[in-house]
Amino acid sequence: MGLLCSKNRRYNAADSEENAQVLESLGSQQFLSRQDLLMIVPLASGFILCTKNADIYIFLAYNSMQIKLLFQTGFDEAELKSYISVIHANVYQTIKVLYDGSKELAQNETDSMKFVVSSENKEIGEKLSEIGGRLDYPRLTKELAEDIETLWADPAIQETYAHGNELQLPDCANYFMENLQRLSDANYVPTKDDVLYARVRTTGVVEIQFSPVGEHKKSGEVYRLFDVGGQRNERRKWIHLFEGVSAVIFCAAISEYDQTLFEDEQKNRMMETKELFDWVLKQPCFEKTSFMLFLNKFDIFEKKVLKVPLNVCEWFKDYQPASTGKQEIEHAYEFVKKKFEELYFQSTAPDRVDRVFKIYRTTALDPKLVKKTFKLVDETLRRRHLFEAGLL
Repeated sequence: MGLLCSKNRRYNAADSEENAQVLESLGSQQFLSRQDLLMIVPLASGFILCTKNADIYIFLAYNSMQIKLLFQTGFDEAELKSYISVIHANVYQTIKVLYDGSKELAQNETDSMKFVVSSENKEIGEKLSEIGGRLDYPRLTKELAEDIETLWADPAIQETYAHGNELQLPDCANYFMENLQRLSDANYVPTKDDVLYARVRTTGVVEIQFSPVGEHKKSGEVYRLFDVGGQRNERRKWIHLFEGVSAVIFCAAISEYDQTLFEDEQKNRMMETKELFDWVLKQPCFEKTSFMLFLNKFDIFEKKVLKVPLNVCEWFKDYQPASTGKQEIEHAYEFVKKKFEELYFQSTAPDRVDRVFKIYRTTALDPKLVKKTFKLVDETLRRRHLFEAGLL
């Protein structure tokens, strides 16, 4: 993921036909309701694109649910209830991935028997897999929750969960599996954490406005966020539109070093992130651009790195563990951080090395950390504009 911030740039109706086609493909004509808005286009890894007009920024593809909970009034009960179907869908999708994955691993792994679900649970597994493959999911009942709990407790499913990096298993899997009784209650109303853990592939566009320093505070910028889907093949269609960009926030999920892309299971996610970061750094339109790198999902990274060697990723193949516990976690994190720093300077021309480059350790599900990070970004960008205006 990444975020781009630019100074004023007007969309001209006479812009190229190609640009118009990109807009049309997004179904994003609503972005043109103000002439001074930057055209928004999607990115494969979830870039956030923004422009500045007076005190307005435009963002693309950050977690809009997180932003609303942190910087606005949050969700009322009706909005929370609207996520019930999403959360229940996540539950069914998760258990289907695990059951189907156990059968696949039982066929392909050398020690195949540990992935074989017990005979008494196979019927449950088949039923839940069928439900998970539907277009419309039933509401999660106590009976279905008990079936899922039974299957989740099966040693073969637990072994499969331990091999989740080989499957397209969502990060929310364990959280929802451990809360099935509450999620299946007839009077269930999702909590803030439930909403934050919920995962849904973005279709269409969601807009939200917020201020990193607090609602209604005039001292900070007002941000407009657009949450959209990403596409790997669209980059060259929009990159030339961002001349004059003053800041880029690039979000890298450091916990995904042992996972593959959803759309290409032969491609390691960290290698894709590396290539994307390298590509963005080398774009001529960003030659004077400040870069802020968010090394995200640290909470997952610190648990995983003690179990899954960092050097399973080609980019980190020269990594050598140095300790255990918290010391090893910090050692591994600093190694990853250094890799990104090296890539930044390798991909930055000598006359551009003095541009601002900052790295932040982030955990997207930690409200305090996300809020603190956005405040730092807000302050950095405002100081940058004051400097450019000769006021600093």
